Amino acid sequence: MNLDAMIDERRPEWDRLDELARRRRLTGPETDEFVHLYRAASADLADIKTSVGRTPAGDYVSNILARARLKLTGAPENVMRQIPRFFARQLPAALYRIRWDVLVVALAFVGITALVGWWVQQDPAYMAALGDEAQLEKYAEEDFVAYYSEHAEGVFAGMVWTNNAWIAAQCIMFGITGIWPVYVIMQNAVGLGTSAAVMGWFGHGDDFLLYILPHGQLEMTCIFVAGAAGLRIFWAWIAPGARSRGSALATEGRALATVVIGLVVFLGLSGLVEGYITRQDWPHAVKIGIGALALGVFVFYMLFVGRRAVAAGETGDLTEYEAGTERLVAG
Repeated sequence: MNLDAMIDERRPEWDRLDELARRRRLTGPETDEFVHLYRAASADLADIKTSVGRTPAGDYVSNILARARLKLTGAPENVMRQIPRFFARQLPAALYRIRWDVLVVALAFVGITALVGWWVQQDPAYMAALGDEAQLEKYAEEDFVAYYSEHAEGVFAGMVWTNNAWIAAQCIMFGITGIWPVYVIMQNAVGLGTSAAVMGWFGHGDDFLLYILPHGQLEMTCIFVAGAAGLRIFWAWIAPGARSRGSALATEGRALATVVIGLVVFLGLSGLVEGYITRQDWPHAVKIGIGALALGVFVFYMLFVGRRAVAAGETGDLTEYEAGTERLVAG
């Protein structure tokens, strides 16, 4: 296939299709011409991609066809048809792509939490600075456990869900700063480590773990994912590779913004566990087992379903039709 000869021959038809696609109204003859040119351009694009792959000329035709398709349909794809694809392909693929980033964030979080917990317990002066000993003892003896049952189940589940979802959304939305995700992870790690130190100081370290683990397994994993997604967006801006910074940032931003919706769903599940399960007077093994099952569902979705989606060519980003041609080149 001689691409240059094809461009010389077809360019007037492509330009005419673009002109008609930009008009607000078409006459009867113009509509017939528009449909004919649309079909011809679609065939041209198929020939170009089959013969020579992706080219500037192909991108140019693709962009014209996207505009023409919108004029023909008059509306984007039905949302109800997009939902299955989003949850079966886009979301798990986006999660799978950041799996190693999540592991790094998780290890850093656990390390910081353990270090803070150990250091606080070794420093009586710092422990005293946290508050009056009677208040700290009351927190360890009563308040920590009572926190999970001081509100009605539904109200408490809703409170922790919305709070955690907002934290996760901030990590991703402000990820481009490179600072906010780190701040959120550090703040939570230091807070959790300090709480563990206070509980351990008064001999209730076992209660700390037994009441944190049922919901905390999935809850903290979701925060790790949010932090990793935010930092991934920041890294796309810092090290875009062969792409332009704008293109890399747009691609990663679109792909990883889907993670927010997924985390809202899974943090809702975590909220149900924290609101309805953690407070129950059941054997701790049962409550922790329920939390582990919830985490297992998320990990299976992220790794198994996500791997299949990525193997099918999904990245989590929008389709070419939804996102438009990445870069236009005159030709």
